[in-house]
Amino acid sequence: MRRCLAKAERTIEDRMREEYFDLLPDIRKVGQQLEAEIRYHLLPISKGLNRYERVVVTSRVKDCESALQKLRGKQEGATFDHDRPERYSLASLNDLAGVRVLAFPSKRLTEIDSALRKIFRWTPDPVIGDGEMLAFKYFGYCKASRKIKGEYQIVSMLTGLFWEVEHSAMYKPDAQLRFMAEHRELKQRRARVLEALKAFEEEFEDLLPAG
Repeated sequence: MRRCLAKAERTIEDRMREEYFDLLPDIRKVGQQLEAEIRYHLLPISKGLNRYERVVVTSRVKDCESALQKLRGKQEGATFDHDRPERYSLASLNDLAGVRVLAFPSKRLTEIDSALRKIFRWTPDPVIGDGEMLAFKYFGYCKASRKIKGEYQIVSMLTGLFWEVEHSAMYKPDAQLRFMAEHRELKQRRARVLEALKAFEEEFEDLLPAG
């Protein structure tokens, strides 16, 4: 009787956490596989970089609570329908495992994008902000697993490094900092930072010697 009652009291969140740890070996395999493949296919570009240029490839695995929050946020009203738990699966997310390619200067972005699109042929899902594309982004399955999808992004190094700071301070802050995401002046300053970084890169590229 107690065992049946305990089973009935499991929430959707409990089920999703259990699913996450069932999927975790595949998530890690996809992240490792995707990073290795992208590094390999970018070798011709990496070997031809000028001294001032950079291409950095990093991978990450979305943690359990972030995955749960992402899935919840995709639902109407950002809540789960607890009468229909079968509707939800973390495997539906596109970014449980991901790779980010950072490049400087930004003129390298289209070259990298072209090289990887020939290999992966995944579904495009670009990052858009203020009416312009901020990063190339794609998702799909790789040979490491057919259970979960992987994702890769290609973004300006200056923007990507700023995102590393902004992500924890505004996009996914700790509880005591959540008000910052809607703080008007801080949002305006964030927009100015992105504009300044873009302007720096454009000016830098304009000043490069021809050829």
